[in-house]
Amino acid sequence: MNEQQKLKHQLDTVGDCIRWARECFEAADLFYGHGTDNAWDEALHLVLGGLRLSLEADPSILDCVVADNEKERVIELARRRVDERIPVPYLTGRAWFAGLEFLIDTRAIIPRSPIAELIETEFVPWYPGVNPRRVLDMCCGSGCIGLAIAAWLPEVSVDLLDISEEALGLAAENAQRLDLEQRVTVIESDMFAAVRGKQYDLIVTNPPYVDVNDLQAMPAEYRHEPALALGSGSDGLEAITIILQQAPHFLAPDGLLVAEVGNSWEALEEAFPDVPFTWIELERGGHGVFVLTAQELLQSGASFA
Repeated sequence: MNEQQKLKHQLDTVGDCIRWARECFEAADLFYGHGTDNAWDEALHLVLGGLRLSLEADPSILDCVVADNEKERVIELARRRVDERIPVPYLTGRAWFAGLEFLIDTRAIIPRSPIAELIETEFVPWYPGVNPRRVLDMCCGSGCIGLAIAAWLPEVSVDLLDISEEALGLAAENAQRLDLEQRVTVIESDMFAAVRGKQYDLIVTNPPYVDVNDLQAMPAEYRHEPALALGSGSDGLEAITIILQQAPHFLAPDGLLVAEVGNSWEALEEAFPDVPFTWIELERGGHGVFVLTAQELLQSGASFA
């Protein structure tokens, strides 16, 4: 009996598979940052995702017997996670964001923005208007932010904008899967070029913001994601600077810009010390998310020149 056969005999139930995967992950010193922060949750996502089971399944699912072909799939996925350092969402093809399940593959970065917390509270108290109607998801990738906004705010229409044709293909698939096509438009564009003349109540963006030093030091897991969606010049500020310069022309008078810049928040404040960024304290963790009203952006215009 070879090693694979012995292992299959040991893994009778879903719970056995999860415990085995956790042990593998703990021994491999993996990096967690694509939806989980520990070996148990990583194993749970991999096994349930690999077996096409819901993360919200009743705990009794742990005692369910796993067929041989299902064991082989779990073993293969876990070994790829360890040997190739592929993030779990790319292995299972799905990711969760703002309570919604998204299709995901290497056409876009894996959904993980802390902006999800703001979506779930409908941007209260930050949005100054009555009810937002027009929303732009700039640098949308898989479409997770804009589609989540459309799902949580059923009165809005959303433009999903990205320079990557591949990412927009994935965003369109997610829009169809979530049955949001009627209120969502997918637009290929280099920043605001294709939406000139439009105005939005909300512009929400998770643009590339990783500086060159952080990009080079990133764990292997991140190297599976498209570089175009991560790096943004030597200081990580190229994309967000363009957005700050141009957003005032595309925001309604009582509009709001919501942006994530992660670890580049200190560099952004240093580059634009006179801009009144409001940095959001997030209850579920994460950092580097700011808001600016349309009026604050207009008053700060000279700073971005």
